[in-house]
Amino acid sequence: MNLIPAIDLIGGQAVRLKKGDYNQVTVYSKEPVEVAKSFEKQGASFLHIVDLDGAKNGSTANFSTIEAIVSQTNLSVEVGGGIRTMETVETYLSLGVDRIILGTAAVTDREFLKQAVEKYPKQTAVGIDIRDGLVAIKGWTEVSDLSCFDFCRFVENIGVQTVICTDISKDGMMLGTNLQLYRDLCREFHMNIIASGGVSTMEDIQKLSEIKLYGAILGKALYTGSIDLAEAIAKTKENT
Repeated sequence: MNLIPAIDLIGGQAVRLKKGDYNQVTVYSKEPVEVAKSFEKQGASFLHIVDLDGAKNGSTANFSTIEAIVSQTNLSVEVGGGIRTMETVETYLSLGVDRIILGTAAVTDREFLKQAVEKYPKQTAVGIDIRDGLVAIKGWTEVSDLSCFDFCRFVENIGVQTVICTDISKDGMMLGTNLQLYRDLCREFHMNIIASGGVSTMEDIQKLSEIKLYGAILGKALYTGSIDLAEAIAKTKENT
């Protein structure tokens, strides 16, 4: 299982939200490029970046910060948040981003989703944010009437290879991850499934690894020190 440290960006700063609430923001660093370099020094190969400003309003507000991270590290970077046109997709990919993540647009503009998947099948992932079994959009500020399993079925059928599933109720809470959700997803679908939200301890990582997930995103637990990234990467490699 791949361990993927995360950097969430608001106003060019590395932050974390509590349960996806923009009114509950903790700033962890004003130098997100240095955070990315630190992750790389600890052995990370991948980096998950979310432009939270973009997720909320469809902009690319943190583009220059993302550009700096891509140019100053050798990390395989995936980016989500505010990617709602093919022009934005191609701008990020030409920058050297390895994978773009479609969230709101994957739900609200399925023709765009199909176009992106058709043109860039390996480089287009779908971020599925889940609140009470339903798909949330617009930076988690709205909940659709679409069930996460129905949506997963749809994206798999059109050729999506990678999905990032976040249980919003677990995100930033440091109370563990939703293991049953990921077991069910792995049983039901054949895509690369990445767990996100609530991964708080080495035990969480171990249990997710046993499910045979493609990857797990590590967020707040890295910033608070409850998970040591270098140790987690080493142990995960030992178990594969």
